[in-house]
Amino acid sequence: MVDVGAKPVQRRIASAEGFVHCSAATIRALKKQALPKGDVLAVAKIAGIQAAKRCDELIPLCHSLPLDSADVNFEVLANAVRVEATARTTAKTGVEMEALTAVSIAALTIYDMCKAVDKGMSIGEIRVIVKVKE
Repeated sequence: MVDVGAKPVQRRIASAEGFVHCSAATIRALKKQALPKGDVLAVAKIAGIQAAKRCDELIPLCHSLPLDSADVNFEVLANAVRVEATARTTAKTGVEMEALTAVSIAALTIYDMCKAVDKGMSIGEIRVIVKVKE
């Protein structure tokens, strides 16, 4: 791990986004909560938040951070679900890995819960969209 001992403790915020591309029929079923595994977005939200909290266990050289907050939100589009996650901490290093992990796991959860009805889904464009030190 990189030594961050000399860095000052600061309020840090990071947001990331990603997309789950799927068919219009899958979007309709998702909106109606008519998929076999249940309420996709509610489950994906919890999965993403859990992932942010466990980022240091999943990524070998990632620092353990005390998260002040983590949240995951969704924008349902015509042929995709946009996933956005925001993580906040007061620490010596940033929280972009936590935000990226939250987006990735939330997207994988959506994929898992929809795969029975849509074999053509894809996950992509995962990126950091905000990184702030205050």
